[in-house]
Amino acid sequence: MIEIRWHGRGGQGAKTASLLLADAAFNTGKYIQGFPEYGPERMGAPITAYNRISETEIRIHSNIYEPDFVVVVDDTLIGSVDVTKGLKKDGAILVNTSKSVEEVKKLLDGYDGKLYVLDASKISMECLKANFPNTAMLAGIVRITKIMERDALLKDMEDSFKHKFSRKPEVIPANMECLKRGFDEIIGG
Repeated sequence: MIEIRWHGRGGQGAKTASLLLADAAFNTGKYIQGFPEYGPERMGAPITAYNRISETEIRIHSNIYEPDFVVVVDDTLIGSVDVTKGLKKDGAILVNTSKSVEEVKKLLDGYDGKLYVLDASKISMECLKANFPNTAMLAGIVRITKIMERDALLKDMEDSFKHKFSRKPEVIPANMECLKRGFDEIIGG
């Protein structure tokens, strides 16, 4: 079983990305959970979301305290939220940032595991003309975890976008470009 913890701020799409990842993994025949941790969240407040993905039935129904992977959708959370808390030694962290791997590693207080960076905000601004980094981050975590192949992700998400954006299909190509770039532009390891 793969367990993923997402850190973001309200309105950035971390919850949505975790649910989209769950749907995509489900469509490949895996057992899934995708859920947010609710509290008094509001736009801009720190939020947490989770995924469990498995080849076998999942019988655990709790938050994830020792994730295999962590996704940080907003790098300003580093320092105010312990994003590496409980992260397994052989796990990895993916951070949306314009900083280098070395710069981020210094901010993570001695974390010495695998670290990946992806400038998902830049990708989003270039493709969507708005800061919605979750789409690129979704592709990035799929690449790191190898939950599914790139082409399977793109096909599944295109179908999902056709449904989600049925009233504004003109945004689908830009979202697909975010996915492709998110998958391809990761740095680190």
